[in-house]
Amino acid sequence: MKQLLFYLSFPFVRYALVVGILVALCSSLLGVTLVLKRFSFIGDGLSHVAFGAMAVASVLHLASDTILIMPVTILTAILLLRTGQNTRIKGDAMIAVMSVGALAVGYMLMNVFSTSANVSGDVCTTLFGSTSILTLKQSEVWICVVFSLLVIITFLLFYHRIFAVTFDENFARATGVGAQKYNLMIAVLIAVVIVLGMNLVGSLLISALIIFPALSAMSLIRNFKGVVVASAILSVSCALVGMLVSILASTPVGSTIVVADLLVFVVCTVLSRVLKRG
Repeated sequence: MKQLLFYLSFPFVRYALVVGILVALCSSLLGVTLVLKRFSFIGDGLSHVAFGAMAVASVLHLASDTILIMPVTILTAILLLRTGQNTRIKGDAMIAVMSVGALAVGYMLMNVFSTSANVSGDVCTTLFGSTSILTLKQSEVWICVVFSLLVIITFLLFYHRIFAVTFDENFARATGVGAQKYNLMIAVLIAVVIVLGMNLVGSLLISALIIFPALSAMSLIRNFKGVVVASAILSVSCALVGMLVSILASTPVGSTIVVADLLVFVVCTVLSRVLKRG
């Protein structure tokens, strides 16, 4: 405890905890909708596209990667949603093309236009997360706070519409809810969360941060609001525990958080089966 309090006395550690909690909260809110709408694969595809955008941003020596990564990821989310409704191009096929293509192009650019002596280390950090969350500037923290609040406020304001679109799009359309519009909004929010979460767990692990808490909550709770609340609690708790363990044990931040989420998922799954048998 003394060692933990010592680390918490440093501003960069407090910045990391704030960003980690906010990203985990936003991820959990959207994760429930993603799982129920079977949009989980979109998060995975967008994370790969974000990696490609980050590689381009590093080649261009941009002062802030977010300037390029955020709009590219959002535009890709919109494109995936549009092509997913095209009968000639299946949504899963387009996601595979974009995700694999973005990974290949990103890795090639980072090698050809290398700005570092350790390209492999940079790629590993970008894909799986590292200690970059502990080197955040105050301006980057504020960017994360602003976008996180926008995601949370948007979700709360349109909660009932999101609920309707999540469970029955046809019924939502019949009652006058613009399903297409809210699907688009959900895709944009997912893109924002993925960009925010890249510094925390890396581009390959961010989809786990979105999906695991939702699956854990859904294994124990059956109503939408209860699942959302439980998912948020589990996600924030796992992120906090994972980051503290990472700081104390010097383990990779992203991997530690995802392992914490995985353990909670296993426990919830086992507990659910035990309760059903009882």
